[in-house]
Amino acid sequence: MTPPRRRLAVAAATLTLTVLTVTGCGALGQAVDCNTAATEASKIATEWSSTVTKNAADADAVETASKTAADKTKELAGKYDGEVAAALNDLAGGFASIKGGDLSSITEFSGKVNGFTTKITAACS
Repeated sequence: MTPPRRRLAVAAATLTLTVLTVTGCGALGQAVDCNTAATEASKIATEWSSTVTKNAADADAVETASKTAADKTKELAGKYDGEVAAALNDLAGGFASIKGGDLSSITEFSGKVNGFTTKITAACS
């Protein structure tokens, strides 16, 4: 079984890398929105990644970092509408689903990262 620290690091790295690559958006106005949303989401994901990787053995720290990331992502989603907002709200829900001491919630989130990034990419194309 993969240790929790490694699972968190893999999920965080995947999320961060994918959010960074979601900048090739369609129409000019939408491209600006997508670039801004992707930049902000990337910052949130990087902060979350850093915190959970550093504190993977501390269930409370992981849960707090995940809640903070969910709140920030939800706030970010409130600045957008349509598919971009929906994609960001889904990502916020993913962060919110992580319970610090529950390895299954971390595994579930890791499994959903591709779905979040696919939805963000679709919203920006």
